[in-house]
Amino acid sequence: MAVTVITEPAVEPISIDDLKNDLKVDSDLVLDDALILGLGKAARVLAEKVQGRALITQTLELTLDGWPAKGFFELPCPPLQSVTSITYYDEDDNAATVDSGTYFVDTVSEPGRVVLNSGESWPSTTLRAVNAVVVRFVAGYGAEGADVPETVRNAIRLLVAHWYENREAISTSGAVPKAMPFGVQALLWLDRVNVV
Repeated sequence: MAVTVITEPAVEPISIDDLKNDLKVDSDLVLDDALILGLGKAARVLAEKVQGRALITQTLELTLDGWPAKGFFELPCPPLQSVTSITYYDEDDNAATVDSGTYFVDTVSEPGRVVLNSGESWPSTTLRAVNAVVVRFVAGYGAEGADVPETVRNAIRLLVAHWYENREAISTSGAVPKAMPFGVQALLWLDRVNVV
C-alpha cells in the first residue's frame, strides 16, 4: 500500500503574512519570505504525518496490490471529500476503471471508505502481481487555511516559530539541544488518526 500526492494543496494553513506577524518580521526580503514559506510548508507536512491526515484540499492516490477481502476500502489521510476514480490493471497491464455505480463513497466515517453497493462485486479480472488497484481521491478539511482546526493551526505556528528561532539541530554554543516543542506534539496528538 502506498499513498502518493497527485495535486498539492493550493494554500498553506497559515498565510505568509500571518506567519511574519507571528514572528515579528516586518521586512519584505525575498530570502526571508522564502524561508518562512518553506518552514510553513514543512510544518504542515509534519502535522499531516503526525496526525495521519490531509489538512488542506489535495488529490491523493492509494495504490494496492489487490481488491479488499471485506468489500470496502478505508482511505487514508482523512477527512475524505470525494473519490475521483478507481483504476485497476490486469495481468497484461491493461487499465480499466470501476464504474462509480458499483460503489458508495462514505465521507462520514473516519477514515473515509469506498463500499461496494448491494449485489455488486469488484471486477473478477486477474490482476497484475503488484500495484494493481489505484484509488484517486480528494481529501482535506477544505480549500482555505481557515478550514483547518485551530489546534492544528496553532501547532504549525509554534513549530514555525521554533524552527525560525532555532535553525540548527544542535547549538554549538553549549546550549541544550531543543526538540520539537511539547506544545506542538500535544496539539497534533489531539486529533490524530489511529493508524493500524
